[in-house]
Parts: sequence; structure tokens; C-alpha cells
Amino acid sequence: MKSRAAILRAYGGRWSVEEFELDPPRAGEVLIRMAAAGLCHSDEHIRQGHLAPPGQSAPTAPTIGGHEGSGVVVQVGDGVAGLFPGDHVVTSFVAVCGQCHWCSSGMEYICDAGAGTMLPGMPTDGTFRHHGCDGRDLAHVSKIGAFAEHTVVSAASLVKIDPHLPLLPAALLACAVPTGYGSAAYRAGVRGGDTVVVIGVGGIGTAAVQGARINGAVRIVAVDPIAFKRESAAAFGATHTASSAAEAFELVRDLTRGVMADAVVLSPAVVTDSDVEDALRLTRKAGTCVLTGMAVQGTRTSIDPQDMMLMNKTLCGTVFGSCNPRTDIPLLATLYDAGRLQLDEMVTKRYRLEDVNEAYADLSRGELIRGVIDFGL
Repeated sequence: MKSRAAILRAYGGRWSVEEFELDPPRAGEVLIRMAAAGLCHSDEHIRQGHLAPPGQSAPTAPTIGGHEGSGVVVQVGDGVAGLFPGDHVVTSFVAVCGQCHWCSSGMEYICDAGAGTMLPGMPTDGTFRHHGCDGRDLAHVSKIGAFAEHTVVSAASLVKIDPHLPLLPAALLACAVPTGYGSAAYRAGVRGGDTVVVIGVGGIGTAAVQGARINGAVRIVAVDPIAFKRESAAAFGATHTASSAAEAFELVRDLTRGVMADAVVLSPAVVTDSDVEDALRLTRKAGTCVLTGMAVQGTRTSIDPQDMMLMNKTLCGTVFGSCNPRTDIPLLATLYDAGRLQLDEMVTKRYRLEDVNEAYADLSRGELIRGVIDFGL
């Protein structure tokens, strides 16, 4: 069948919205009609080549963008259990095989099947289902390719949701919300009475603010240089705001009488060496600093071992907020149904697929908490 998608052909180039040819799903695969796709900054990192090997000017294969999405099942391949045409699904850029050591240990977010998420080809057999009109095979970001009207993905990359859940806000459950929520709730272990600092309050940071609020934090400091994002953070649970880490340091020191923050979530668009140092300064003795945002490939950071050791601090990373897709996406949907998790309010603006480049320009200017491609427009 033919469909359309936003395709990246050269690092630093624009997304090109083109028609492409899509094969039917094979064993273990599912064809879905996309309803919505979130505009995650990770796709911008990919477009700019931040995750590419040094000196590589273009992807190994032209690549359909997008990994955060929701849609409706159209067709299933042989051997797919539990998914049927008409089912509503959320994509998961972390595939879940359910059998490897990590899945069996309750850590689906580092499933072995998800380790090759940036490699081209289908995870099922390494071949391609997406093909350009020029005859070249097309890769799809995170084995998802959410910036497409239709896509074929592994069943391991899909989570079924209740049909009453609106598909547009549900797209945020594919990446931004679990990544941010889990950074606070799971990786940082926020508890009642805690003081939490979130550095960078775009889509992921806003979800981290909500994770801190829902799990009982009494002081939540949102740090961002953009006034619009600081103002928005208050609507999601931030009790205080600061425009920089230096400003936050003075604020948190006064709020805690010098103790500093129980947890710090570092989620700016691009993490730098100085960001990590600033986040650790904001972290109290025996506190936890969570590295959630992405850095340009090759970035190195220097930390003070004495501070880490003598102050008993924890600096840790997280992928997908250390959430398990199969259980935590439904959990977050339940919180949304109960009115405790705000998803609709996170969607700043909806775009047509043709406007994907305009949308990322808005993102780079700091005008969005979350932009969403609405395939119904």
C-alpha cells in the first residue's frame, strides 16, 4: 500500500514529507494507522546528527521520523497474540520481548530487544517494510516511524489501551510522560514531603513535575530560561520557578534552610557538562540526581568524587523513566482518567504532517510544551 511520511535523508536537512510504499506485516508484526505523533526533541537530535558516529553526514538508510505515537490496528501478522484490527494502541520505543533477563527481572525498559532500536530494518528479521518511491529501503526511528500515516512495527513495540481513551493525548504516553513521570516517581523515588527540582520543563520536564506532585512532593522548583515554560509549569504542580540553576540554588537553599533538594531531575533539551555539575550542587546529602535529558554524542562530564562520596549522593541515568511499558502506560492512563495526570493540557499545539518542520521550529523557539502531529487534521 502507499502512505505518506516525514523522511530524513541527510543530517541537518529538513524533514521531507513524501509518499512511500509499505509492505504488509509479516510474522510478529502489526500494521497501524497513526492517529497522533508527539514531537519529541529526540527526533530533533536525530535530525541534527547528534547521535550519529563522527563524520557521518547521512543515515545509513533514509529514515522515517517519530517514535511517540498512538493509532489503530489495521492488520496483524502471523503469530501476533492479543492485538486485533480496530484495537487502539500506543507505541513504545522500548520494545518488550517479555523473555530476556531484564524483562524477567522486572526491567522491561532495558529489554534486550530494545537495545538495537537505532539500527535500520525490522527487529523481527532485519528486513524492511518501508520503501521510498526512489526504490531505497526506509528505516524508521526506534522501529516505530510515527511520522507516517501508516507504519508497520513489531508487536513488541505496542501497548493496547482502552478504546475510550482519546488517541491524541494518549500519544504522550509513548515517551514524554512515562520518561518524565518515571524519572521522578521511580528513579528518584520521590516521596511525600520531598523537595524536588526539575531542570528543563518541556514535555518530559513537565511530566516530571507531575510525577513529583502526584507522589507527594511539597516543593517543586521548575527551572527553565524560557518564561512561557516556567509559567506553564505552575499549572502542572510547580510551586516555585527559576530561570537558571544559579537562581534555583539560592531559592532551594532558602526553602530548605541549606539542606537542598531531595531529588533533582535533569531534563533540558541538550545536557551539557555544566548542567550535570549544577544539578549535583542542587542535590542534598544522600539525595538523588537523575540524568534524563540527552547529550550530544561524545559529551563528557567531570564530577567531584569527593562530593559524591562524602555527601553520599547518587547520580543515575534513566531510559523511559525506568517505566515498564506493559504496566506503566496503562497505569498512567488510569491516572489520566482519574483527573490526576494532565495530558490534554500538555498539548500546546496540533499540526498537520506537512507542517512538521514548522512544528520543530516552534519547539526550538521554546513555544511548545508538547506539539503533536494530528493525522485527523
